[in-house]
Amino acid sequence: MARAKWHTLKDGDVLTLARHLPARFDVAAETTVRAGSAMRLAHQVRQDIWRALQSLRGFSPVVQVTRQDGAMHIKAGGAVNGALPKAATEAKIAALLASPDYIRRWERFATKKGATHA
Repeated sequence: MARAKWHTLKDGDVLTLARHLPARFDVAAETTVRAGSAMRLAHQVRQDIWRALQSLRGFSPVVQVTRQDGAMHIKAGGAVNGALPKAATEAKIAALLASPDYIRRWERFATKKGATHA
C-alpha cells in the first residue's frame, strides 16, 4: 500500500502540514505546548486529529505549528468537503488539543533525544 503524501510548507517560524494544497481550515482549534521539533509535533497532532475525525466524510487534516517565545503554538483542524457540523467538530478538536495526556505525549515525542528542531 502506498503511503499518503503530505505537503510540508515552511515560512520562517511557521510549519504547515497538509494533505491537500492549498491548506484550508474549515474547522480549527488552537493550543500552545513546549518547544521541540515542529515537524515531529505536527505529525503527531495530525495523526490524533485524524483518528478523532476520520468518520467525518471528506475531512482532510491540516496542522500549523508556529515557534514563538520559546513555545510551539498549534493550530489544528482542516478542510471538509461535505456536510460540516462545525461547532461540534471544533469542540472535538479543542478537547483533543486541551487533553493533558495528548499534550504530554506530543511534547515527549517532539523533544525526544535526536529529534531535529525543524
